[in-house]
Amino acid sequence: MTSRRTLLRGAATALLPATGSLPATARAVTPGRTALRLPAPTGPHPVGLRTVHLTDPSRTDPWEGGVREVMLTVLYPARDVRGRPRVPQLTPAAARAFAELAPAVHSGLPPAGTVDWGAVLTHGHLEAPPLPGRRPVLLYSPGGGDSRTLGTSLAEDLAGHGWTVVLVDHPGDASQVELPGGVRITALRGEPDPATFRTLIDTRVGDLRLVLDRALGEGLGGLPPAPAAGIYGHSAGGTAAVSTAHADPRVRAVANLEGYLDLDPLDGFDRPLLLCRTDGFAGAERLTRSWTGLTGERVLLADSGHWAFTDYASLVPALQAAGLVTPTTRTALVGTAPPTARLAALRHRLRAFFAHHTGPGSGTGL
Repeated sequence: MTSRRTLLRGAATALLPATGSLPATARAVTPGRTALRLPAPTGPHPVGLRTVHLTDPSRTDPWEGGVREVMLTVLYPARDVRGRPRVPQLTPAAARAFAELAPAVHSGLPPAGTVDWGAVLTHGHLEAPPLPGRRPVLLYSPGGGDSRTLGTSLAEDLAGHGWTVVLVDHPGDASQVELPGGVRITALRGEPDPATFRTLIDTRVGDLRLVLDRALGEGLGGLPPAPAAGIYGHSAGGTAAVSTAHADPRVRAVANLEGYLDLDPLDGFDRPLLLCRTDGFAGAERLTRSWTGLTGERVLLADSGHWAFTDYASLVPALQAAGLVTPTTRTALVGTAPPTARLAALRHRLRAFFAHHTGPGSGTGL
């Protein structure tokens, strides 16, 4: 397993070098021709996509000051996608920033100029008209150092089965976020100390509760208010998801994708809980301790690494097949399991969990 200083592990974050400079490309490279594709969703509905910018005047951004801002991707079942183009996973500006950041955020990813990250398409169709009706909403919080877009594959599948899914970016600890004022990269340098991590999680909880306010209140992105809400998150996002559910009774169910739960006492936690982990996570001992005593469904992804819960699960094997990452990098990031079967199993488990606890994604009669 790669060292703690080069990979994000559990709730901890290892990001840019302490100098704060972007990593330099070591050599000239030819732009890659590898076609990176995200797996298609399996639901009966096509998926619409809208981008939403929110501000919270009641909070000051802890990393840069000023009013707290968040960026969201809202995915939903669409009525008709004719004439609505599929949306790239990253905007051009965000893709350029990510290309420079990627090898520092995740050691072993290709250097800048090797992969056209801006060419990766989602299956979300821009501003497609939504199916009528009110639908349960699911919020997603990404791992520390990752942007919201790396949760696209799971979210699109849930949306295609009828949920509204909101991918939440947390500016300041996400690798890069394109806000209306421009691209903002992470403020973190190296692994956060306990006080910094406390700020990170508290800020994420505030972000998630802001999104809950809007989704359950007037609705997000022109969609009607949701009748019920669940949250899921990866790594630090899993920590934040459970902390939000513990603090906010509006959350009906929460899925934690390999996040530590030892930041705060969870005495009396009574929400339905799905706890997912891999067998290749270097923080397994702490993870196991932090989950002790919690009641919930438990899932193990075999032959998998920590980022098997993200779009890296599909992208990294494709990069390996193209000779752009090593087998060692693939194993460290996502493991050796066949990506298609692993993703299908994870998607099925999330759908079943949230259908049982938030209402079916079809939204019929809601």
